[in-house]
Formats: sequence, C-alpha cells, structure tokens
Amino acid sequence: MRVYNFSAGPSMLPLPVLEKAASELTEYGDSGMSVMEMSHRSKPYEKIITGAEASLRRIMNIPDNYKVLFLQGGASLQFASVPLNLMVNKKADYILSGQFSTKAYKEGLKYGDAAAIASSKDKNFTYIPKIKREDVRADADYLHICFNNTIYGTKYNYIPDTGDVPLVADMSSCILSEPVDVSKFGLIYAGAQKNVAPAGVTIVIVREDLIGHAREDTPSVMDYKLQADNGSMYNTPPCYPIYIAGLVFDWIESMGGLEAMKERNIKKAAVLYDYLDSQSYYIAPVEKEFRSMMNVTFVTGDADLDAKFAAEASEAGFKNVKGHRSVGGMRASIYNAMPYEGVCALAEFMDKFAKNNPKG
Repeated sequence: MRVYNFSAGPSMLPLPVLEKAASELTEYGDSGMSVMEMSHRSKPYEKIITGAEASLRRIMNIPDNYKVLFLQGGASLQFASVPLNLMVNKKADYILSGQFSTKAYKEGLKYGDAAAIASSKDKNFTYIPKIKREDVRADADYLHICFNNTIYGTKYNYIPDTGDVPLVADMSSCILSEPVDVSKFGLIYAGAQKNVAPAGVTIVIVREDLIGHAREDTPSVMDYKLQADNGSMYNTPPCYPIYIAGLVFDWIESMGGLEAMKERNIKKAAVLYDYLDSQSYYIAPVEKEFRSMMNVTFVTGDADLDAKFAAEASEAGFKNVKGHRSVGGMRASIYNAMPYEGVCALAEFMDKFAKNNPKG
C-alpha cells in the first residue's frame, strides 16, 4: 500500500509514470534490455534523450535560442557552474532568500565580486525581498535568485526587473508547477528530484549568447558550451533519471500542460493554507504574499508537540512531514505528483491532532 509521501526531495513521482517505468524495467521497447543497461550512444537511448528534450521544450515553451542540458551534480554543482560560465567581468549580484541562495552566493564569492544586494535573513527568511532595477549593478554579469525556497516555504511572487543583466534562477523545487516565461531569464537550473525525476539529473536551460565564455580553468564537465555541443553527452549522462524525466514530461502533457498543473497546485495549496488561516493551534510563519505552492511550512510553537505530530503523522501514513533540521516544525511538500486527496487527508489529520493534543 502506497503512503502519502510529503518529502521535500527525493519526492513522490506520478503513479502512472512509475507503472510505465515498471512495465519497461527489464526491456525498453524491443531493445531486449533495460534503459539502465543500454549504451547512451545507442539508437534507443538517443530517442529517449532527444524525446525528453523535445517534450520539455513544448511544455515550458522554451524559445529556440535557449539550450537545454541534462547534467549531473545536482543544483549544488550549479552554484559553481554559473559563475564559472557567466561571471565574465567577475561581478555578480545575489538575493538571499534562504539556505540554497546563500550557498550559491558563498560559492560565487570564490570566483569574483559577488554582492548580496538583498536578504530576508532578518526575519528568518519568511518573506522574499523586493528589489528594483536600480538595485542591480548595471555591470553585473547576472543576478541570481532561488525562485522557491524548499526549507522555508517561500516563493517569488514577482520576476525581478534586471534590465540588461541576465537573471539566473534556481527553480529546483518549483519547476513545472506552473507556466513561466523562460525568455525573462538568462538561465534556469533545477535538480530533478523534487518535481521531475529521481535524484541524479539536473536540468539547465540557458540562453545561447551566455555560453562560450567559461573561464579557462573551468572543468570540462561544467562547461555549458562543451556540454551543449555534445548534446549533454560529453560524459555519460544520468541515463535512467533522464528516461523517467521524459515520462514525467509526457504525463504533464497528458494532464493538460503547465496551466493545468498550476490549477491543480493552487487548489491543493489552498486546502492547507485555508485550514491554517482558520485556526490558532498551528502557526504558518511565511508572510501570505510569499507562500509557496510546493512547500507548506507550519509549527505548533512547541518543539515536543512538533515531534509528536511528525511521529503520529508517519504512523498514520503521512510520511516525511518533519521540517528541515535547520528550522524544525513541519513541512508538507505537495509537488505535482501529490494528489488532491492526500492534501485533504493531511488537513483532516492536522485538525484531529489539534483536538487530541491541546496546548498547556
């Protein structure tokens, strides 16, 4: 019996995708072998990776002047890959809205003049800093943001106006949750293990004019142009996660695309936020205008009660609702694959727990 898995990542995948993968586990098509066994240079795998890219381009409406790369190393490797490839003038701006944007900023400091032009650390990252075009240095090589903050449960409700400065966004925990105008970004990257595929593949969508300027000491596997010129196959790619990603892209198309995903996700998030706003037992720390559709955070205000909630929720089949170790409390990650019924069931459990565990 499958549980409701609210893990922030690796996270649950759509059941039809898992069932399709299971049916092809030992033999893909008429190839006589599993995807996990075939050469990435073979005709069957070439069809898989090119098909996955084509599907992603369709559902995200990616312009022709952008390259799509399927890389390794997770989003964390991109913290270094971005400055190595884009920091031509050795100057870049960052907005700090949580742990991962801060890590990216610290990595950027190693390669040049990285400036934190705004931060929400003053309120424990419970909001997204608002900036104007004049806040971004005109000679910066890029502005880096983390579009959705998995740990703190916040999301940008606007796209920063950067003028001619390329906007770089880590979208690991919100990619494919709603439509996004790719043309407003110079580069988008995302670890796939939250909304796309098993851990192992990282998607990079980068405007063509931004590649080909990597530092001379950039490792070859981190050079966007080298990877683009080789179709993401300069080295052996993460074959099976790319295969699963392709199945997920197909599933999204079959569900109506990203507009349909957005509608589903708004409906799911509303169940939890409406409940949280209707009572006083739980506290939702994030400022309302910056609430994430993907990661809903809440606390009771009592560490012992939080621990009891997480334990009892797990026993009841609601797995991985314990908050990140750095912030505590609870977190329900409700990515695309989480069904509406699972969110409703969690809200019912929350209400029952509150009634059975009154605060002192």
